[in-house]
Amino acid sequence: MEFGAFLEITRPHNCVLAGVVAVLGSIVALGHFPPLFKSMMAFLVVFLGCSGGNTINDYFDYEIDAINRPNRPIPRGAIPRSIALYYSLLLFSVGLFVSWTINLYAFILAVLAYSTMILYAWKLKYAPLIGNLAVGGLTGATPLYGAVAVGKIGLAGTLALCAFTVNVAREIIKDIEDYRGDVLKGARTLPVVIGKRKAALVGSFFGFLTITFSFLPVMKGIGLGYLSMIPVDAIILYSSVLILLNQDRGTAKRAQLLLKFSIFLAVLAFMVASLCRG
Repeated sequence: MEFGAFLEITRPHNCVLAGVVAVLGSIVALGHFPPLFKSMMAFLVVFLGCSGGNTINDYFDYEIDAINRPNRPIPRGAIPRSIALYYSLLLFSVGLFVSWTINLYAFILAVLAYSTMILYAWKLKYAPLIGNLAVGGLTGATPLYGAVAVGKIGLAGTLALCAFTVNVAREIIKDIEDYRGDVLKGARTLPVVIGKRKAALVGSFFGFLTITFSFLPVMKGIGLGYLSMIPVDAIILYSSVLILLNQDRGTAKRAQLLLKFSIFLAVLAFMVASLCRG
């Protein structure tokens, strides 16, 4: 057993980014920087949840990882599979305890998010569209959690909605990218079930829906700071059209990476708009 593998299995760089997005969500909600303690607690809950989710995902995926990712901690023997399960439950438990110290709504949202992570890793991952919706929901919940932690939703509600729809689009396009491997291993993703062309239509629909939702703050008179959202919408539009025109692996990879980049840019755009408004 390797001590460093306990950090590796959580994929900490992803979890740090998720925690930062939660903090940015609280800034978007308030229109100014939140108290340091609230920021730290929100960051910790999201970081621990993400860490637990990645760990339990490896627990359930050990057979596939033994073939596709043999250097992951469980397949290479760095962490026994049973220990990984207990470790993930410990991370979730600590995260729930921290969420309880914030407020009741933060605790409830953490329970829902953590439960979805476990259910996704266990059953939903390869369920056509449902798995994509679950991941999109978790993405949307990340900035929303920061808002709940500070007791105000504000623009973070629209941000969460946009993060949800754009990540559903990305997850579907990513499944198009992984189509060949999923067919070989018998995974029933949306492109495998209905075909890549129809899956591209569904993915693009969620992309266009994101652009539509992004105009909601404009109707409320958000101000000139929101102009920073224009490049984000342009990236989402480009990616959505790109996958409609071509569903080969290279195009799908390019489109989903652009959408991944757009999620973080959208958070920054909403933050700039919110701070300018505040």
